[in-house]
Amino acid sequence: MSEELLKKLNRLYEPSSTIQFRFRGKDVALITDKDGQGIQFFIGQLKENGNIKGERYSRKIVKDRSGQIVRDHWDRKGRST
Repeated sequence: MSEELLKKLNRLYEPSSTIQFRFRGKDVALITDKDGQGIQFFIGQLKENGNIKGERYSRKIVKDRSGQIVRDHWDRKGRST
Protein backbone atom coordinates (compact mmCIF):
# COMPACT_ATOMS: atom_id res chain seq x y z
CA MET A 1 0.00 0.00 0.00
CA SER A 2 1.25 3.46 -0.81
CA GLU A 3 1.78 6.16 1.81
CA GLU A 4 -0.71 8.37 -0.03
CA LEU A 5 -3.47 5.75 0.28
CA LEU A 6 -2.61 5.10 3.94
CA LYS A 7 -3.00 8.82 4.69
CA LYS A 8 -6.52 8.77 3.24
CA LEU A 9 -7.45 5.57 5.06
CA ASN A 10 -6.11 6.68 8.45
CA ARG A 11 -8.08 9.94 8.56
CA LEU A 12 -11.13 10.27 10.79
CA TYR A 13 -14.45 10.14 8.94
CA GLU A 14 -18.11 10.11 9.86
CA PRO A 15 -18.71 7.38 12.48
CA SER A 16 -20.39 4.10 11.46
CA SER A 17 -20.58 4.86 7.75
CA THR A 18 -19.29 3.81 4.34
CA ILE A 19 -17.16 6.31 2.45
CA GLN A 20 -16.58 5.83 -1.28
CA PHE A 21 -13.87 7.55 -3.31
CA ARG A 22 -11.55 6.99 -6.27
CA PHE A 23 -7.81 6.50 -5.85
CA ARG A 24 -5.46 6.26 -8.83
CA GLY A 25 -8.19 4.97 -11.15
CA LYS A 26 -9.62 2.44 -8.68
CA ASP A 27 -12.80 2.58 -6.63
CA VAL A 28 -12.45 2.41 -2.84
CA ALA A 29 -15.14 1.75 -0.21
CA LEU A 30 -14.06 2.42 3.38
CA ILE A 31 -16.15 1.23 6.34
CA THR A 32 -15.72 3.16 9.60
CA ASP A 33 -16.30 2.21 13.24
CA LYS A 34 -18.17 4.14 15.96
CA ASP A 35 -15.16 6.45 16.40
CA GLY A 36 -14.88 7.28 12.69
CA GLN A 37 -11.70 5.25 12.11
CA GLY A 38 -11.51 3.09 9.00
CA ILE A 39 -11.74 -0.61 9.92
CA GLN A 40 -12.25 -2.27 6.55
CA PHE A 41 -11.88 -1.26 2.91
CA PHE A 42 -12.36 -2.67 -0.55
CA ILE A 43 -10.34 -1.51 -3.56
CA GLY A 44 -10.92 -2.43 -7.19
CA GLN A 45 -13.67 -1.87 -9.74
CA LEU A 46 -17.18 -0.80 -8.72
CA LYS A 47 -19.82 -3.11 -10.21
CA GLU A 48 -23.40 -2.21 -11.18
CA ASN A 49 -24.78 -3.83 -8.01
CA GLY A 50 -22.67 -1.50 -5.81
CA ASN A 51 -20.06 -4.08 -4.79
CA ILE A 52 -16.37 -3.65 -5.46
CA LYS A 53 -14.59 -6.48 -7.24
CA GLY A 54 -10.97 -6.47 -6.16
CA GLU A 55 -9.18 -6.77 -2.82
CA ARG A 56 -10.41 -6.62 0.78
CA TYR A 57 -8.37 -5.27 3.70
CA SER A 58 -9.09 -5.21 7.43
CA ARG A 59 -7.54 -2.97 10.08
CA LYS A 60 -6.24 -4.15 13.44
CA ILE A 61 -6.14 -1.43 16.12
CA VAL A 62 -4.84 -2.24 19.60
CA LYS A 63 -5.32 0.36 22.35
CA ASP A 64 -4.03 0.45 25.91
CA ARG A 65 -6.23 1.12 28.96
CA SER A 66 -6.01 4.88 28.51
CA GLY A 67 -7.22 4.67 24.89
CA GLN A 68 -3.86 5.38 23.23
CA ILE A 69 -3.17 3.37 20.07
CA VAL A 70 -0.41 0.84 20.70
CA ARG A 71 -0.54 -1.00 17.38
CA ASP A 72 -2.27 -0.18 14.11
CA HIS A 73 -1.93 -2.02 10.80
CA TRP A 74 -3.88 -3.16 7.73
CA ASP A 75 -4.09 -6.86 6.74
CA ARG A 76 -4.98 -8.10 3.27
CA LYS A 77 -7.87 -10.56 3.58
CA GLY A 78 -8.13 -11.67 -0.04
CA ARG A 79 -10.34 -11.16 -3.06
CA SER A 80 -13.73 -9.49 -2.93
CA THR A 81 -16.53 -10.00 -5.44
